[in-house]
This record gives sequence, C-alpha cells and structure tokens, in this order.
Amino acid sequence: QVQLVESGGGLVQAGGSLRLSCAASARTFDSYVMGWFRQAPGKEREFVAAISWTGGRTYYADSVKGRFAISRDNAKNTVYLQMNSLKSEDTAVYYCAAKTGTRVVTRESWYDYWGQGTQVTVSS
Repeated sequence: QVQLVESGGGLVQAGGSLRLSCAASARTFDSYVMGWFRQAPGKEREFVAAISWTGGRTYYADSVKGRFAISRDNAKNTVYLQMNSLKSEDTAVYYCAAKTGTRVVTRESWYDYWGQGTQVTVSS
C-alpha cells in the first residue's frame, strides 16, 4: 500500500507560479511511475504529466507543455509539479498518482494509488 499526500496548492494570479509536492509513503518509491492529474469543476479528470522511475522520461499533456515541469527526488520520496505561466483554465483539483511497473502511461485507470488532491485556483 502506498499513501500519497499532495501539498502546495492555493490561489494565484494568472501568469504566476506554484509548485506542487507529493510525498509518498512507499519504501520502494523509486520503483513507481508517478503522475499528476487534475479535475476542473464539471469536467472529467485529465492527465497532466508523468515521470519514469529515474526521472529520465517525462510526458506532458499538450495543454501544459512548456509551462509545467514534473520532477522527482527519490531520496525524499517526493514528486513535484512546477507550474509556471498559470492560466485560469488551470484551475482544478490536482491529484498525484503512483503506478507499478516501468511503463509510463497517461491513462488514469493504469495508476494504482491516488492522493486526496490539492486545490489550485488561478484568478484572472
């Protein structure tokens, strides 16, 4: 069992930045693919970014490419999402997720563990 706890959400003006963190309880954190997803009001949850075990491979949704950056620190059991040039349409609850195996995927059904989410609100 893996517990994931997100932090770093909040209210920010459009054009600003936030860094989300996700702390994992897993003893073998470096064996999990990690992902970030988000769910805006009235919409389905969608993929944002994912990162491989070592951090050598990253994937992004087209809507955040060039603005967001996912990274991980396996020594701290933590994955990050640096969000820059935020837009009002980035407003959502952001979820951290962990997936066993080596394949980096964007489909949420492949992820095994989820955090409770952290709210990000971007004011225009």
